[in-house]
Amino acid sequence: MCAGKKPWKCDECDKAFSYYSAFVLHQRIHTGEKPYECQECGKAFSQSIHLTLHRRVHTGEKPYSCHECVKAFSHRSALICHHIVHTSERPYECGQCGKAFNQRSYLTQHQQIHTGEKPYACGQGGKAFSQSTFLNQHQITHTGEKPYKCNECSKAFSDRLGLIQHKSTHTGERPYKCGQCGKAFGYCLALTQHQRTHTGEKPYKSTDCTKSFSDCWALIRHQRTHTGEKPYACQACGRAFSQSSSLSQHQKTHAGGRRKEHEAALSRHPALGQQKRVHTG
Repeated sequence: MCAGKKPWKCDECDKAFSYYSAFVLHQRIHTGEKPYECQECGKAFSQSIHLTLHRRVHTGEKPYSCHECVKAFSHRSALICHHIVHTSERPYECGQCGKAFNQRSYLTQHQQIHTGEKPYACGQGGKAFSQSTFLNQHQITHTGEKPYKCNECSKAFSDRLGLIQHKSTHTGERPYKCGQCGKAFGYCLALTQHQRTHTGEKPYKSTDCTKSFSDCWALIRHQRTHTGEKPYACQACGRAFSQSSSLSQHQKTHAGGRRKEHEAALSRHPALGQQKRVHTG
């Protein structure tokens, strides 16, 4: 096959694929087909690999063992995450405050807190950010793009983390376990964030005030109190909010209004209610 050629095209969404097998897997997003069923609990999956991973919930199989200690894991990614416990080396130290990091890129990001440098600028609004991840998250507010799609269902997400969190709802697996309290999680980052409740670590610092946070999304939400950014708009009235939870709460006022209008209409025309009962049985 010629490099870059994608002869298999989906009629539903125009997405194209280089391999027929990838095309078949993609089609199941639209058809909802899930041919791989668990004999233990009846849960079905669109891909055989997802069934294989799910079965470990029932069998307790943990094929990935740590060479440093006796711990074993059902996922390779869980083992990789666990290895951080043993590799406590942090050779990259900040000359300004003494904080140390295990990767040079983390030190570079951290140093921008001291310098106030914001090298990542939005081409649409001119707003600047200290980290590329913050810029990418901001740009989605302009485009509304959701490039991360679930292979099991039709849901799509604006960031990779959202997709990773969602995928664990399909398998039901929680392979990432806290060594301190035993609480288990569906994805590695959730465990990392949880462990900070034990250590008290808050590595994500606001560049506009002295506040710091245990996870980057809490920092992103906080930054909106400084910028005034409101990326979540109500489709019914156009009102905008800085938090998705605030939008969800607001949307209930519209639902409540429609319910009251319906009740008022029934009180004026009781026959409408009787007619509805006839149709619904």
